[in-house]
Amino acid sequence: MAILNECSNIVIRFSGDSGDGMQLTGTLFSDTSALLGYSVSTFPDYPAEIRAPQGTVAGVSGFQVHFGTTAVNTPGDYCDVLVAMNPAALKANAKWMKKDATAILDADAFDEVHLKKAGFATSDPVAELKLEGYSIIWAPITSLTKAALKDSGADTKTIVRCKNMFALGICYYLFNLPPEHTEAYFASKFKKKPALIEINRTVLKGGYNYAANTHAFANTYKVAPGQLDKGTYRIINGNVATAWGLIAAAEKSGLTLFCGSYPITPATGILEELAARKDLGVKTLQAEDEIAGICTAIGASFAGNLAVTTTSGPGLALKGEALGLAIMAELPLVVVDVQRSGPSTGLPTKTEQSDLMQALYGRHGESPAVVMAASSPSDCFSAAFWAAKIAVEHMTPVVLLTDGYIANGSEPWKIPSMKDYPAIVPPIAPQSEAYLPYQRDAQRLARRWGIPGTKGQEHRVGGLEKDALKGSISHDPENHQKMTDLRAAKVAKVADFIPDLEVVGDASGDLLVVGWGGTYGHLLSAVTQLQSSGKKISLAHFSYLNPLPKNTEEVLSRFKNVIACELNMGQFANLLRMELPHISVQQYNKVQGLPFTVSELVQKFNELLGI
Repeated sequence: MAILNECSNIVIRFSGDSGDGMQLTGTLFSDTSALLGYSVSTFPDYPAEIRAPQGTVAGVSGFQVHFGTTAVNTPGDYCDVLVAMNPAALKANAKWMKKDATAILDADAFDEVHLKKAGFATSDPVAELKLEGYSIIWAPITSLTKAALKDSGADTKTIVRCKNMFALGICYYLFNLPPEHTEAYFASKFKKKPALIEINRTVLKGGYNYAANTHAFANTYKVAPGQLDKGTYRIINGNVATAWGLIAAAEKSGLTLFCGSYPITPATGILEELAARKDLGVKTLQAEDEIAGICTAIGASFAGNLAVTTTSGPGLALKGEALGLAIMAELPLVVVDVQRSGPSTGLPTKTEQSDLMQALYGRHGESPAVVMAASSPSDCFSAAFWAAKIAVEHMTPVVLLTDGYIANGSEPWKIPSMKDYPAIVPPIAPQSEAYLPYQRDAQRLARRWGIPGTKGQEHRVGGLEKDALKGSISHDPENHQKMTDLRAAKVAKVADFIPDLEVVGDASGDLLVVGWGGTYGHLLSAVTQLQSSGKKISLAHFSYLNPLPKNTEEVLSRFKNVIACELNMGQFANLLRMELPHISVQQYNKVQGLPFTVSELVQKFNELLGI
């Protein structure tokens, strides 16, 4: 009889070859957890190669799920349970197991051939990885899947592909979670192929019953019921949330949403989600390259649309010249950069925060742009909405930075009411007045938007310098100085329309942790952990990077020590040093294609606190 352990949160990591369906398995597990009211945070971990050799460590695909009774802000540092479908998965992920963790291994895959492919020197991977103290469950997952479906009439390939559902069934039993939500998924997914519904349901139940009847599991786990705030939730990843935030902005502005983009990992999901929303009037174009993507968006903006282009670091580099054109023409444009590991092609499926300086300065000439960052998968919705609002109302391009971690990671999102979001008012020039293309509104310094085809609003835009009022081409030196100053002042004016920087914790103290973007959950977890033990530590997390919130210097000056934590070599720390030369900023950096762990942050903060 297995012992039932009650706990407040659990971390499970599914891993296997990229063809083993671990992303789907993890998604279904996290969906079930979310539907039961648990707080959930996920971390999909894809191979960096399109198709690494099967059975090798380079080809391992992982999906980590952290679910708990109260707020869960990270996918967890280390896992309580590791599901490894082959030796390579065990080798790649053994280091992420807690000291008392359980490993569920597909015994059928641990043969001499697969052990050799994974780089094991012996036939005993447990001893080689020094896992003798862990709970190791050798489950014949593949052979039991075949046995469960021997009379199904399905071919061998289809049967073997179902083994991930057997592993999922084991996990549902292990964590006392019902399989019904996954069965409902089968019914919806395969409604045109009823045989597949029954095949997957049979294997899922087979895994559940195997775990219930075998004596291999010494422990099962029960997480207390979830305590999310009341409301309607759905689980959402950052790319989908970004797309929906842009759609919401189009609705609030009364403009048609146009996205011109070129597919690139890990940003493609935004384009895909927008392309699926023709029912909401969204227009999308998959361009032939990155340059064409942003140029079509600029053309759509000139024509009076809410224009968007999406990309990742390499694509942002290619878009640089055209982004300068949008800055010169003073057209609203949202550029979403889902950051990944670089330089060059780098690690395309891994996360990083190394595009900040490119977003700020990666263009020729004096070409300032508003730069924002989303902090979590669900925050991508609000960040995209506000990026669009600023772009439209201030007639300027806005670069919105997300990253691979929050773009692919997911969490429960409380669906908001659109009445809680403000109106977006495009500064469209009235037909009743004489139109001067670069006449500005004093509050925002935004020029008025003349829509092509409107009588009396004929005007020229382009890359050459503009006359400060008429918008005609000007080579006058003093006019160029004036326009350069105006474009910079317009971006600086955005600071009057963004919220002040907030502090999590006391307004002053021994240490202020500073972060931006997708590091929020890990920084918050580390800071609150230390606060609960009485440490004088606080967190200031930035969503607006250019311009900075107006109270930034005031906030940072109230702390004895300030440390900026980033998944790069110190780009935001250097920005703060440039903008606030009187503030001493320390830095803590990581560039491994992985998020921070809470434990490493706690260790670093304790060092700074003198503990």
